[in-house]
Amino acid sequence: MITEFKPLAKTVTLESKFGNITWGDGKSFVLFAGPDIIEDDAMVIETAKEIKRITTNLGIPWILKCSFDKANRQSLKSFRGPGMSNALKSLEKIKVEVGCNFLTDVHETTQVKETAEYAEVLQIPAFLSRQTDLMVEVAKTNRVIHIKKGQFLAPWDMKAIAQKAVQSGNDKILLCERGTTFGYNRLINDMTGLIEMRNLGFPVIMDCTHSTQLPGATGESSGGRGEMVWPLARAAMGVGVDGIFVETHPNPAVALCDGPTSLLLKNLETVLKNLKNIFNTHTQI
Repeated sequence: MITEFKPLAKTVTLESKFGNITWGDGKSFVLFAGPDIIEDDAMVIETAKEIKRITTNLGIPWILKCSFDKANRQSLKSFRGPGMSNALKSLEKIKVEVGCNFLTDVHETTQVKETAEYAEVLQIPAFLSRQTDLMVEVAKTNRVIHIKKGQFLAPWDMKAIAQKAVQSGNDKILLCERGTTFGYNRLINDMTGLIEMRNLGFPVIMDCTHSTQLPGATGESSGGRGEMVWPLARAAMGVGVDGIFVETHPNPAVALCDGPTSLLLKNLETVLKNLKNIFNTHTQI
């Protein structure tokens, strides 16, 4: 038996004035990319415009990802972002100026309704992947749902989690691999898990950024091995995924959040050219 990367029986489509995007049709992978969080509007705009230039030239569908709040922090000293209301308004201006769809995460049920007015894709963070009330509330928005697999879950555990959204009336679901806990301060990736999750019938995204995280490694925050982002992306694309999630920054060394796991923006084009070539090998089988 040969395990091929083939189009899914049921795809997920986002219809938007910024362009329709489909996951799972086997024609292209979709890129989620942007800064981890809003540090200031100018930086996000600079980054987003460069990503748009690159992805437009390469013909890769792209959605801007950016958080408004990082509630899951190890220390009170960690930068969390500008807060929901101000950030969402900023992101709306940014996406209109740049001309793109965007994804952001929600942490509490009270954030969902307002966030859904601005974001085309709502993300369930990995640590909250089993939170039933949050999942049901997000499903009610009828937005595309990007569910990150908890670091403590097996790939097949995502079947029941995805069904929470389906049974709440929303089957526009993307499942995301972002690493599995392997002892203290360490995550690993089981590439066969990408196939296991895709066999559940939903498009699968590889989060190459947070998979390189070293949780809590610095004592007050997580560290990371950003140099492993590209190798993990290559491996996932070789296995076969419907999308890649990567955080990128003009200068990760000074990023206020998740700098150690961010891809240097000037390297993004080279990475994407390589990933597109790998993806195209699946269509040649």
